[in-house]
Amino acid sequence: MTTKIALIGAGAMGGAIGARLVETGTALAVFDLDPLKMDALVAQGAKPARSGADAAQDAAAVILSLNSAKIVEAAVFGSSGVAEGASAGTLIIDMSSIDPTSTQNFAVRAKEMGLGWVDSPLSGGIPKAATGELTLMQGGEDADVIKAQSVLATVASNQTHMGPAGAGQTTKLINQVLCGLGFVAVAEATALAEAAGVDATRIPQALRGGRADSALLQEYMPRFAARDYRRTGRIDNMVKDLNGAQNLARLSHTSMPLTALCAEIHRMLTAAGLGGEDQAALMEYFTGAGMPLRDSNNDAD
Repeated sequence: MTTKIALIGAGAMGGAIGARLVETGTALAVFDLDPLKMDALVAQGAKPARSGADAAQDAAAVILSLNSAKIVEAAVFGSSGVAEGASAGTLIIDMSSIDPTSTQNFAVRAKEMGLGWVDSPLSGGIPKAATGELTLMQGGEDADVIKAQSVLATVASNQTHMGPAGAGQTTKLINQVLCGLGFVAVAEATALAEAAGVDATRIPQALRGGRADSALLQEYMPRFAARDYRRTGRIDNMVKDLNGAQNLARLSHTSMPLTALCAEIHRMLTAAGLGGEDQAALMEYFTGAGMPLRDSNNDAD
């Protein structure tokens, strides 16, 4: 008998994860408050569910791909939520990016109800989900993480158990600090190259293999140079994660001056109406545009 997996949240990232699971043979039930977001997955073979509780019935694991701790709480513990339909022993795998403290609290509540909980936020975005090469950082009990890694084996090429519940979310915040700073640095360097008359599209090749090389440089400097704003992420989601990192820094008495500046740049763009745009729209800050894009052509969430 094929093991059923449920997916709650079929937005841009959840949709990409779900598509990969269906493509690789997973029997998937999907639920989203917006029925239109489920259509693509249903067309690929996923089964639509009427609620989180309905999706969780008879599911060995329930994957969450949601936007905030408040939404995660409602989706799992609220009316018609996952916890109502899940059986004892069902594993909840939260691939959302939320704060570690909320995650720890959710894990305790889930355990009291006989459910497992693994926080498994991701890095790599939609492109890596499509090829099964996501990087996952996970928190939870050993047996639960082993099970989660098996469920997610076809969507991820790198899964690391970082510690107890919340450790995955903490690692994701660290990842976002590095990514946020990296995006700003590459955008700033692209603007300098253009101002100095150097072809920015040639810089990734020139620096390949050197100390300044990175996956972010190789992917994003050409996009910055081309003003390619096709959405694979959102600036306002980065704001959320950088806020989370700053909150964690305050709790741990850690100084993060560069992160503070990076967060302010992202907030400025959000205030200018660019929060829903891809990180590539950081070029609007460095070119002085600072206005909503006229032709973004984006449809991801």
